[in-house]
Amino acid sequence: MSTPDSFIEEVTEEVRRDRLFRLFRKYGWIGVVLILAIVIGTAVVEWRKARAETRAEAFGDAVLEAYDLGSAEERRAALAGIAADGEQKTLLALIEASDPAEDRAATLAALDRLIADAALAPVYRDLAVLKRVLVAGAEMPLADRRAALEPLAVPGRPYRLLAQEQLAYLLVEEGKAGDAIAALQGLIQEQGVSSSLRDRAGQMIMVLGGKPVEPAAAEAPAPDEDMEAGAED
Repeated sequence: MSTPDSFIEEVTEEVRRDRLFRLFRKYGWIGVVLILAIVIGTAVVEWRKARAETRAEAFGDAVLEAYDLGSAEERRAALAGIAADGEQKTLLALIEASDPAEDRAATLAALDRLIADAALAPVYRDLAVLKRVLVAGAEMPLADRRAALEPLAVPGRPYRLLAQEQLAYLLVEEGKAGDAIAALQGLIQEQGVSSSLRDRAGQMIMVLGGKPVEPAAAEAPAPDEDMEAGAED
C-alpha cells in the first residue's frame, strides 16, 4: 500500500472514531438509563416478592393464632382483626364459614356474604354455594338446594363431581332410589373421580340396594376433588 493510501485510511479511521465518540456523547445516556431501569426494575420486583412472602407468612401465622383460641366467638373476633386484602379477605371469609358446629347462623351469614359478592372469583363462589347447601341441609327447601347445585354440576365447573354427588343425595331424599343409584353409578364412572368420593357413592348404592359399578379404566386427578376436603369442612 502506498503512503498516500495509508494516510487516507488513517484519516478515515480517525474521522470514524471521532464520529462514534460524538454519537456516544450525544446518545450514550440512553444506554445508561436503560441499564439503570433494568437494575431498578429487578430490585423492585425482588422487593415486592419478598414483601408478599412476608405478608403471606404473617397472615398465616395470624390465622393459626386465631384458631388456637378457645371459643368460636374469640376465634371470629381474632379473625376479624387480621389485616387482609385481595384473596386474603376471601380466604378469611371462607375460614369464618368453616365452624358450623360452633355457630351455624354465623357460618351461613358468612357464606351468604361471599355468594353476594359480585367481585368474587367463580371458584370461590362455587365453593361458598356448595358449602352453604351442605351447612343448611334440610332446613333449605329441596328445590332451592337443587337450583343452587345444578349450575355447579355442569362440565367445566371446579366442583362438578361434588355437586353431582349432592344432587344424587337429593334424589334419595325424594325417595327416588332407582334414580339415585343410576346417578351415583354414573358418578363412579366419571373420569377423575377421587377414591373417597367413589367409596361414598359405592356405600350409598349398597345402602339403597344397588350394586356399585367398576370405575372408568383411566383416572386422572380432578380439580374439584383436589379441594374436596375444603368443601366438606
